Amino acid sequence: MDKQEFRAAGSLAAVFSVRLLGLFMIFPVFAAYAQHLAGATPYLIGEALGIYGLTQGLLQIPFGLLSDRFGRKLMIVVGLILFAIGSAIAAKSTSIGGVIVGRAVQGSGAVGSVILALVADLTTEDNRTKAMALVGISIGVSFMVALVAGPIVASLVGVDGIFWLMAVLAVVGIAITQWVVPNPRRVRVHRDAETVPGLIGSVLRNTELLRLDFGIFSLHAMLTASFLVVPALLRGTLDVSMHNDWMIYLPVLMVSVAVMLPAIVVAEKYRRMKGVFVCAVAALLASQIMLYLGAGNLYVLLGALAIFFSAFNVMEASLPSLITKAAPPDAKGTATGLYSSAQFLGIFIGGVAGGFVHQRGGGSAVFALTAALALVWLMAAATMKQPSYLTTRLVPIGDAQSGDPAGLAARLRQVPGVAEAVVIAEEKLAYLKVDSKSFDAAMAASLAGAP
Repeated sequence: MDKQEFRAAGSLAAVFSVRLLGLFMIFPVFAAYAQHLAGATPYLIGEALGIYGLTQGLLQIPFGLLSDRFGRKLMIVVGLILFAIGSAIAAKSTSIGGVIVGRAVQGSGAVGSVILALVADLTTEDNRTKAMALVGISIGVSFMVALVAGPIVASLVGVDGIFWLMAVLAVVGIAITQWVVPNPRRVRVHRDAETVPGLIGSVLRNTELLRLDFGIFSLHAMLTASFLVVPALLRGTLDVSMHNDWMIYLPVLMVSVAVMLPAIVVAEKYRRMKGVFVCAVAALLASQIMLYLGAGNLYVLLGALAIFFSAFNVMEASLPSLITKAAPPDAKGTATGLYSSAQFLGIFIGGVAGGFVHQRGGGSAVFALTAALALVWLMAAATMKQPSYLTTRLVPIGDAQSGDPAGLAARLRQVPGVAEAVVIAEEKLAYLKVDSKSFDAAMAASLAGAP
């Protein structure tokens, strides 16, 4: 990436991070805080934690489409303003109902898809994957930092202070968007980064993509439901106060990273993705069974948390890669958009269903629910097809080649390493699925008459 592209990717990753940092900080401390709000019940606490995911999941795609018409930066600013307003409502509320409203408004600022579209506007086809990877890394780092920082920040300013901090971070995000993020020369639809409405139906009929969507849905449903119960277990089993939970999360997350890195290397470099994937789902199931049967035991609890977060991080790294491998070359953005919506809806269902069973059956019922969800996911994962290990490449096409898109696509399929090719003449782009080990990029560019 050149300096301008690195600036664009880095600044937009920062916008993503400052928004997510506060959201993730809430997870380890919210259940204990919400118990003292007027009208709080276990079910409503779960709804308050998860309602953010409902509005976020439903509005991700509409926000992206609106940004095509009204501009990326405008929609990012609008979304961050909504996020700040929702944070202020939650911070000021003394009832669980008020926090639910605030969390719903927070989620209505669904700017994730817009940020990714702006990344695509500001980067070339050759460097877009690197830029998207930088954004993805920032999300993972934000999650791990937030789990450790949440209890510490809550001890200093309270949980309502975290909500105020979210509002401040939203303002920081607006400032970065306005004064640091470069302005795109033009805004256009990028099929590799955005949802194309006309492709939604075909993506929803793709069983392999639906299997992966169910995976990310299940993963975040399990995470959200677990955080309704785990903080109380830490206090009861380890006699750790809410403000000292970070002492548990920090070593657990360090172990999870140590497990994740070699697992991803084995999955990608040695092409053992399905084996690693199925093992990670099995580990998630094992962790939930351990929590159901023996969460009152110190070693079982710590072991279950280490296993869960290790498998969670492997999944967070591998699922987006699998989406890219399974998606048609011209529908990568659409597949990713629906995947993201499934993730947020998982947060919502995890909070609501987790809160419901917690109220009816206590903490053990929550782990029975998450274990059942993990078991269904394991059965779905075990029957998935072997990943293709193909990546998406974009090749610009010259004016002379744009008049016969079907013929050009047929010729591109003959290039070594090319498995699929779709030519979109009006975009002057060829979308390819290739095996990077054998792909002849120079031959493809020559056939396309790349400018």
